[in-house]
Amino acid sequence: MNLYEYNFIGLDGARLYMRRYQGQPVLLVNTASDLGYTYQYRGLQTLYNDYGHSGLVVLGIPCNDFGQQEPGTEAEIQDFLERYYGITFPMTKKYTVFGRQAHPLFRDLVEAYGSDCLPQWNFTKYLFDRQGQLLERWPSRVSPNDPLIVHEINRNLKSWSL
Repeated sequence: MNLYEYNFIGLDGARLYMRRYQGQPVLLVNTASDLGYTYQYRGLQTLYNDYGHSGLVVLGIPCNDFGQQEPGTEAEIQDFLERYYGITFPMTKKYTVFGRQAHPLFRDLVEAYGSDCLPQWNFTKYLFDRQGQLLERWPSRVSPNDPLIVHEINRNLKSWSL
């Protein structure tokens, strides 16, 4: 599977073609606005601020699959993110990450890497390299500014050039 073969719809309703980011590393995160890990939006925005100019793409995918912790509409989610976290990185509309209704990316992650690759909760982080291949996955409890994540981002940005 290759990340750049997938498409999403953004919070604003526009198509979000992942091939647009071809050649760039992508940190993909399933997110939610009403849980204990929501503070991680700050860390994700910091990563985007610090590494976005070097090529890192942070992509948030709101998800209501875990404890109904993303109950709002896309407009409510966007308002929340702008008001409380100043999010400027791309965000998709709300998607399901497991089961029959799951976005094809998550279905294909299971096919390629097994069910252990699926998020167990919101704020699971996936780092894809600049060829669109999955490099690493971190569970919710691992903060975006964890040295392991920052190290992998730096390592992959060194192999990327504008």
